[in-house]
Amino acid sequence: MPMIKQPLTIEHALLGFVRQEPMHGYQIHQRLQASAALGMVWSIKQGLLYASLTRLEEEGLLASQATPQGVKAARKMLQLTEAGEVAFLQWVRSPVGHGRDFRIEFLAKLYFSRQESTSVALELVARQRWATRQRLAELQQQAIGMAGNHSYEWLVVRYRIGQLEATQHWLDVCSDWLMTVEQVPEAPLPGIASDS
Repeated sequence: MPMIKQPLTIEHALLGFVRQEPMHGYQIHQRLQASAALGMVWSIKQGLLYASLTRLEEEGLLASQATPQGVKAARKMLQLTEAGEVAFLQWVRSPVGHGRDFRIEFLAKLYFSRQESTSVALELVARQRWATRQRLAELQQQAIGMAGNHSYEWLVVRYRIGQLEATQHWLDVCSDWLMTVEQVPEAPLPGIASDS
């Protein structure tokens, strides 16, 4: 049975590094590991990173060029294609569709959206708030339909409702923080101690 390719999602974050400047895979891996902010939410093994970069190149989102390095083997320098630019900007501005993607993918989007501008980050948060509100309303209707039937399924729905309510509250905090950042660059996220 052939393996089904899953759609690229979090891998689009790798485009954000190359968007800043052309670089090779090892540089991207070093930057991801060195990023105290992004490294808090996303880590990727070097082999998986290279496989993801190859897939992004196969999808036409990255282009590569071999660059000589003296006696060593040539390095594969990666740069964003026009399609990669479009895909990255669409990815970084779109809310995540599932709660399970929030912890890693949304936080990666927030990281890179801030590099675009505070207004892009605020727009992302607003879109995520709307998407989360829609899903919350669906689950609340589902829970109402289960009224009096306190089954395991009801318990799972109540858990998901609680997660989305907490997410909505955090998005409010995030919005307030982003507005503060615009006035005072380098403000730490609420609840996260600074490195100093």
